[in-house]
Amino acid sequence: MEPDSPTWVGSPCGLHGPYVFYKAFRFHLDGKRRILSLGDFFLVRCLPGEPLCIAELQLLWEERTNQQLLSSSKLYFLPEDTPQGRTVNHGEDEVIAVSEKVIVRLEDLVKWTVWDSQAWSRGMKAIPLKRSVVHRDGAKTEQKDPHFLRYRDSTLNSGLNFKDVLKEKAELGEDLSLKRVLVLSYPQYCRYRSVLARLRERPPSLLTDQVVLALGGIAALSDNTHILYCRDTFDHPTLLHNESVCDEFGECDTPQGT
Repeated sequence: MEPDSPTWVGSPCGLHGPYVFYKAFRFHLDGKRRILSLGDFFLVRCLPGEPLCIAELQLLWEERTNQQLLSSSKLYFLPEDTPQGRTVNHGEDEVIAVSEKVIVRLEDLVKWTVWDSQAWSRGMKAIPLKRSVVHRDGAKTEQKDPHFLRYRDSTLNSGLNFKDVLKEKAELGEDLSLKRVLVLSYPQYCRYRSVLARLRERPPSLLTDQVVLALGGIAALSDNTHILYCRDTFDHPTLLHNESVCDEFGECDTPQGT
């Protein structure tokens, strides 16, 4: 394996035949070491000149027979970047998902990835929340680890233990002030806006991640998080012809949490 090749982070989280599943991987991009984990949303460009879109990392695994490191992601495009185009029925913060998940090798996913935080400006800017106060031994302490909030934001943690991944992300010094994207289902998006509306006239002390989560909202990291929603899918006309897509490896069932 080349020195800068993607490598797994943390211990395996499941087995299925020749497949070994993982929660995250590390790689180098733009001269820096990065980490992506299950549930992360990030920007990708499938081919040079194609529109920028959002990828949601949903599965990571190694195919031991052919020694392939693979990923499965869900892609989201702005309505104007789909064959149908934007119509009056599309919301300002709406994206549309590709109907089929895309399977690519990790090395190709890295080539697709765009880490420029200024490359994306669409979506509702999240309302920053205060971190929860945790009661320990009768004393109040603020939840100081911002990666903890990011883990709770994940829509795909599925009960998996992410402590080893979060520890390495913290050691990496990941800049959590960078602009981020988060794609919700339409009911989640409506609930998030409803929760914020309920709390807008309330004391500022209630605007904490713990309160918002209890009300069914989303605990956003900062106002640099751009929130969008998805309620529809479309068939991408050229994605299956992309040389990086490797459906021949198939996709296994998601493993149970460990």
